[in-house]
Amino acid sequence: MSNGALIVLMGGSFLLLGYLGVPVAFAIIAGVLLATAFTPVSFDSIVGQLFHGIDSETLLAIPFFLLVGELMTSADVTQRMIRLAQALVGHLRGGLAQVVTVFSMFFAGISGSSAADVAVLARTVAPEMDKEGYDRSFTAALIAAASTIANLIPPSIMAVVYGATGNVSIGGLFLGGIVPGVLIGIGLMVYSYFFGPVGKLKPRATHTELFVAARGSALPMVIPLIIMGGILTGAFTPTEAGMVAAVYILVVLIPAFRPTHIRELPRDFMYTGLVYALPLSAVAAASAFGWMLAYLRGPDTVAGAIKAFAGTDPVMIMLLLVVLFIIVGDFVDAVPAIIIFMPIVNALTELGDIKPVHMGVVLVTTLAFGLITPPYGLSLLISAKFVGVPFGKAMVRSLPLYVVFLGTILFCVFFPEVVLFLPKWLLPESVGCFKSPTGPGYICPP
Repeated sequence: MSNGALIVLMGGSFLLLGYLGVPVAFAIIAGVLLATAFTPVSFDSIVGQLFHGIDSETLLAIPFFLLVGELMTSADVTQRMIRLAQALVGHLRGGLAQVVTVFSMFFAGISGSSAADVAVLARTVAPEMDKEGYDRSFTAALIAAASTIANLIPPSIMAVVYGATGNVSIGGLFLGGIVPGVLIGIGLMVYSYFFGPVGKLKPRATHTELFVAARGSALPMVIPLIIMGGILTGAFTPTEAGMVAAVYILVVLIPAFRPTHIRELPRDFMYTGLVYALPLSAVAAASAFGWMLAYLRGPDTVAGAIKAFAGTDPVMIMLLLVVLFIIVGDFVDAVPAIIIFMPIVNALTELGDIKPVHMGVVLVTTLAFGLITPPYGLSLLISAKFVGVPFGKAMVRSLPLYVVFLGTILFCVFFPEVVLFLPKWLLPESVGCFKSPTGPGYICPP
């Protein structure tokens, strides 16, 4: 069989098994093994690739960020952050809808997990929105859309996987993700204000109430400072930053806010391990898939096709990749998608002379958008289930929100200088800058 036929066989088998209900990791590896049977590659080599894909210290950041989010949720620390969001924007039109978005921006700086964000909001804010007469379909759509911010504002699990797989600065991806994360948050707030339900109008919080809410959430809000401060100063790697943040919660927050939760910590650790097993198995299978794709020269074929259409124009290359990843994100989870297509992304990044951090931010934003697009739409699916509405109704209410995401993605493509401003300012080496040989400061190539 030709390489093209084997690629189609491998990808088609994966998609078919996935839609038959086979877990993603098993569907991926089944497609790889089927294609391997028609090549000289041994099955032992594929098993070796499974282990090689997860043999990365950087990926250890993921379970620690998941643990941070789980500890914050289980210990009810998140309630303090919700009260701060209510004090800040609860008086606006569609007050609780505004709270959903602002809290998601706060919580994104702690957990890096959309699923954790959906679970918190569905258990806390969604019942209150129901009492105030918000349409449940709107509630589910907004919670799902806001939860995607967790994949953009650091620490982002998607950014960790992208950086570890593509050898891209994770700190640079963290800083670059702040711009699209904030833009999506602002876009959702504007939409909720002008087009969402009115809700119950509340009086503006007094300065005293705002101070009390800020003081109550001050200790939890230190966590983003620990993570980003440690990474930017070089004191921590991303993995070590996650470890330090987890220790901070165990030693400071839980004893201060809910000491009785200490006896429940074994459950939190076990649950985090179970949750981490899902992306880890997908990473292993996707690594084997990506290796076989490279063996079959798939990246060269795709890169050649895009080069024939777009040449070396970086904007056209990125727009074509955005279209590709929007389609991929409709069917495949973000983590395996990143790993499977990374060889293609690396080839096109080099072809268009695109800064890897810029490419990573655009593609991570695109894959975050895939969390609310059918038929996969994991965040939307979870949100609809928690809120108690049919997935189809939630999907219809999420359609106007697509404009916010598409506008943000296009902004990131056409204005790289805005996306890369923070990385260039705070972590210049992440975007290719180097120390000036003649004096202080950095020299940054265009």
